[in-house]
Amino acid sequence: MIDSKYKKKLDDLLSVCRKNLRSVDEDLITRAFTLSLEAHKNNLRASGEPYFLHPYEVAMVVAKEIALDDVSIASALLHDVVEDTDFELKDIRAEFGDAIADIVDGATKITDIFESHEVTQAESYRKLLLSMVNDIRVILIKFADRLHNMRTLEYLPPEKRLRLAKETLDIYAPFAHRFGLAQIKWELEDLSFKHLHVQEYEKIARQLRSKRREREHYINRFVQPIKKGLIDAGLTFEVTGRPKHIFSIYNKMLKRNKPLEEIYDLFAVRIILDTKDNSDCFIAYSIVTELYKPIPERFKDYISVPKKNGYQSIHTTVIGPDGRMVEVQIRTKAMHDIAERGVAAHWIYKESNASFDKDLESWTNWVREIFEQKNDQTPKELLESFKLNLYQDEIYVFTPKGDLKILPRSSTPIDFAFEIHSNVGYHCIGAKVNGRIVPLNTALRSGDQVEIISSKNQTPNQDWEQFAITHKAKSHIRRFFREESRKKSDEGRETWEKKVKRRKISISSEEFDKFVHALKFNDAQEFYLAIANQNIDVDTLVEQYVVRLKHPAAEDAEHVPDTDTLFTKFINTARDITSGISVLGMNDNFMHQYAKCCNPIPGDDIIGFVTTGEGIKIHRKDCKNIISLRLAESARIVDVGWPSANEADFMTGIHIGGEDRPALLSDITHAISTYQNTNIRSVNMDSRDSLFDGKVILYVKDTDHLTRIMEKIKRIPGIQSVERFSG
Repeated sequence: MIDSKYKKKLDDLLSVCRKNLRSVDEDLITRAFTLSLEAHKNNLRASGEPYFLHPYEVAMVVAKEIALDDVSIASALLHDVVEDTDFELKDIRAEFGDAIADIVDGATKITDIFESHEVTQAESYRKLLLSMVNDIRVILIKFADRLHNMRTLEYLPPEKRLRLAKETLDIYAPFAHRFGLAQIKWELEDLSFKHLHVQEYEKIARQLRSKRREREHYINRFVQPIKKGLIDAGLTFEVTGRPKHIFSIYNKMLKRNKPLEEIYDLFAVRIILDTKDNSDCFIAYSIVTELYKPIPERFKDYISVPKKNGYQSIHTTVIGPDGRMVEVQIRTKAMHDIAERGVAAHWIYKESNASFDKDLESWTNWVREIFEQKNDQTPKELLESFKLNLYQDEIYVFTPKGDLKILPRSSTPIDFAFEIHSNVGYHCIGAKVNGRIVPLNTALRSGDQVEIISSKNQTPNQDWEQFAITHKAKSHIRRFFREESRKKSDEGRETWEKKVKRRKISISSEEFDKFVHALKFNDAQEFYLAIANQNIDVDTLVEQYVVRLKHPAAEDAEHVPDTDTLFTKFINTARDITSGISVLGMNDNFMHQYAKCCNPIPGDDIIGFVTTGEGIKIHRKDCKNIISLRLAESARIVDVGWPSANEADFMTGIHIGGEDRPALLSDITHAISTYQNTNIRSVNMDSRDSLFDGKVILYVKDTDHLTRIMEKIKRIPGIQSVERFSG
């Protein structure tokens, strides 16, 4: 049962709904009223009043000043329930259905965004609102919510008061104007101005009050002959003085650099005709201009050419009694409703529509024109399917400091990183979205807060281009690899020519091309790149070429490793930090190098190949290249081993697969780093259809160290496979 004092409020709300809405589901509104009252029963506002009075007043604003439909009224009553009480969205959905639950959810998300970020780019925030909501009623309820908050702003602390006032003036008031909600826009502006510029507001308000009676008397003198003329013409009408709003007066004073006394259109009247014939407005105009002399340059015909937000009216300024200028507006009742209530009023005056033109310069023009179309949907059906998707091909995401970035829909953390700066993109190693580590190919959504994790050792991965969306990210990634390819090709050429020259080998261009194609390279540049990237071992190639000259039959035994691998890009660093090897059981500072074709690390079974002038080349015993060299040059094979004490770390890689889940990457990196303080060089994770595929490059002391880490990773829930990634 509803308490008697609240029963009166429910009756008042239902009465307003019956008066202003085309149809009312009283049971729906009563149930929403009851649930909101129960949910907020223990909450108080800053003013000390019961919190329930806020959603109730918001619902009254929606019913009186926007008057859309009963779903909007119910949603307004419930708009703070999920955010401020123990009730959850699923409870709203179960009780009231998807439409109301989605509106409440949208209103809650908008509140979260505005409370967690400082508003610095007003137009971008207005677009952010549109990108986040699918139902126009979310925005309309937020207008009503903000209007009631502004009406009770004096109860808040000064700092919050100023923040809300500035936010209202920058975002909500211009947004209400674009929706055509003139009355709400004016009140939001005046309330914001009142708190942002206290002295200026009070000065203008005081001057207006002091001359109020004089203005009213003059307006009455002015309209009497007009009323007689309209009656004689057989028109049904209402003539009112049009209030001038303090914020607009202040702006005109600034713009014209004049005091209040010289702002000439403080006298203004509005003629509202009860007719469906627009030509009656021009009859009324002729009556006014016969009585008073018009100022031609102040005439505006917004009936023939409406404003972008659907506004229609005739504006003129005439010379009234005593030589004073008076602004006159003439419009029909339907035009007046649309001028005051904007997009909401279209539901009453346009029976149906549906299709829309997405390629309009202004979304407000689109909102207006959408109602000019003809369709079989009823207004209620259209309302439920109406989508604010003009800006939904964009997403609006935040940096950790609250800066807003606009990206195309489906953009990823890689796009976000390059949007911040090319260096941030180049060194991106991972990302956190709303505080949670995610794969770099994760699609971002409007309202996300994104933090980029970078490492000076990281460079772009070829995979990035596959899931980057923005032209900026793609072009930077391509530019990086083009430049890298050019540099590497030059390095590879220089290395090859030095080796060949040192061995005093003479190779004609024809023989060289034949050799390159025999190794399954398309051209010399690809061959040089493979050398520079150390995907193939140049010393081994030189030795194989010598073997080929001496033993042509050995050609078929040759094998060069596959060049298309990620790990071999990094492995060269590990070869530069070893402390030595043991040759024939003796530890000495032998000149040696590690073969890039098999990437041996301490713990692997290894063997040496004596090169000419290059020392001993260290291979894994199961390396396919060493097998062919062993057949042709067995005398140059020596037994080698690892020294008994070796403190150097070697680089290697692990290939991990399994089921994706939240915090999985965090669990993997924790398992690695907590074992003997293992250092991670880079991480690359890819997630598809709830499965993930990852590659981790890390430094280990030996194969036992690597084995222990792999065992730890295997014990992590969701991990299905862990294997050494050796190229």
